Parts: sequence; C-alpha cells; structure tokens
Amino acid sequence: MSYEPTIPPESAATDDHVLAAWLADEAGRRLLDVRGEGLEGRELKDAGDAAAHELLMALLAEHRPTDAVLSEEGKDDKVRLTSERVWIIDPLDGTREFSEPPRDDWAVHVALWERTAGDGGELTAGAVAQPALGETFTTGAPPVVPPSTSESPRIAVSRSRPPEFVHGLARELDAQLVAMGSAGVKVLSVARDLTDAYVHAGGQYEWDSAAPVAVARAAGLFTSRIDGSPLRYNQDDVYLPDLVVCRPELADRILTWIADNGVS
Repeated sequence: MSYEPTIPPESAATDDHVLAAWLADEAGRRLLDVRGEGLEGRELKDAGDAAAHELLMALLAEHRPTDAVLSEEGKDDKVRLTSERVWIIDPLDGTREFSEPPRDDWAVHVALWERTAGDGGELTAGAVAQPALGETFTTGAPPVVPPSTSESPRIAVSRSRPPEFVHGLARELDAQLVAMGSAGVKVLSVARDLTDAYVHAGGQYEWDSAAPVAVARAAGLFTSRIDGSPLRYNQDDVYLPDLVVCRPELADRILTWIADNGVS
C-alpha cells in the first residue's frame, strides 16, 4: 500500500505536542512505504532519508510556516539562531537498522525548541516514532515509566560504536550492556523498562537527542551531558557528542563514576 497523507487532528493547529506526534507518525508511515519498495542497502538508506526529510519539511512549512527548522538532512540555516521557535528533526534515526528489515530499532525524531528569557531556550515539545513497532512516544502524553523489572541495571549502548568507558561503568554498577540501534530507541528503552540507562560519548548532534530527551524529561527521567551539565539545543555548533539518560535513582552513581574516572 502506497503512502497517502492523513489530515492532522484539529488540535494540531494550536497544540505543538499534538503536531509533533502527528508529524512523527506521518514520516514513519512514509518510511514504512519506502521500506516496502524493494530497495536494498545504500539505495534504501538514501531513499528513506530523503523521503522523510522532504515530507517533514513540507508539512512544517504548511502547518508552522513561521518557525525555523534544523534537520539532519537539510542545510543549516542560521536564521534559527535568532528565531523564537525551532523544530529540530531527525527524519530517520538509525538508517542502518532501517535498511535491515525486519529490524525495528530505528525512529523518527521531531522536537520543538523555544526561546526563553535572555539568550536561553528549552525543548518544549517532542515525539519519537518507532514505526516498525507502531508506537509513537510524545511529550503530550508522556510514557509512564514502570518500576524496573531487572535485578541489576541495564545500560543501552550503540551497536556499532559503544564508548570504551561504558565497560568499566557496567562493572561498577554490576550492569549488563544492551546493544541496539537508533539513539531515540535507546533513550525510549529506558522509559519502556527495556533498559535502565543510556550512556553515550564519542559523537552525536542535536537532532540525535532533542526529541528523545524531550520525551524522556516529560516522563520524569534524568538527562544531562556526561559531566552533569545541561543538554543545550539550538546552538551555533550543533555537535552534542555525549549524554546520559537514566532512571533518577541511578544518576548520581553514573555521574560520580564518570567524573572519578576522568571520562570526557
């Protein structure tokens, strides 16, 4: 079945949480359509990136025409630095996993950053869709984080480039490492009680974490850089190489170990 756009809920006209969720859903539906076109490898990756980016840009231009957009797949228009509202999107996070059907650990990220008093700003809405699961997690109806069902902590790590220090952290916490794809999937794995923490260092950008962090915060999870400082978005340099997302009760132990072992 080929993709056909849906009509957004009426409340999306004024509710950014609803719009973020609908946008992520629509891009996810488009990506599932691309995934069913018989492409493979690099062709499938490129087609997915392009289709989701073009759709999200068109929908944002239609429904929030005065807002700026920062997309992984687009040119960085520095007008965003003086804008009051900036959508930070990753049209396809986990491109590798997307190109390996039937893997489901890939996602669509849609977040909204809004300027606050002074020169600051904050993430105010966000959604992460996991289309292959038929799930979208949103700040409008944040996931309820259940008590951990594991006797020992579980730490989500990258399939392809887990930070070397995480092995030492796992020994300190008597934790098990759980490898998975998309950054958004790893963050949401904490909210879903598939893991208890996601600790990353070594390279990411704002679009990799903005939407997942917005949802994680709304769900009551702890979020920060690995040195404990706040995660800041809509910066001139969009490189944001590290983060910690975890159950609040693990935050002090994780950050103390990182600081004591000189991780940077």
